[in-house]
Amino acid sequence: QVQLVESGGGSVQAGGSMTLSCAASGDIHGIYCMGWLRQSPGKEREGVAIIDSDGFTSYADSVKERFTIWQNGAKNALYLQMNSLKPEDTAIYYCAALLQSCITTDYVALDPDFRGQGTQVTVSS
Repeated sequence: QVQLVESGGGSVQAGGSMTLSCAASGDIHGIYCMGWLRQSPGKEREGVAIIDSDGFTSYADSVKERFTIWQNGAKNALYLQMNSLKPEDTAIYYCAALLQSCITTDYVALDPDFRGQGTQVTVSS
């Protein structure tokens, strides 16, 4: 089992920045891919960004050039730097982990093996 705990959410004005963190514990050695997904009321769940065990990254078109995903060297922490935030970025953001490799952000959105409890991000105009 893998436990994921997100932190760093909150409220920010449009144009601002925020960094989310995710602490991973448990049997993390089996993880091949980690990422972030988000969900807001009335919208479908959306994969935001992924990073695989080789460092390959991919982003949803809606966040490209604004968000950056990375891990620490021990691969027990995941981060998401969010810049130029927009009101439409408002959502609950979840950290996710997969026991398989991933190619697109759809992998974390559809059926991750593990997911955290989420952290709220609110962007006001």
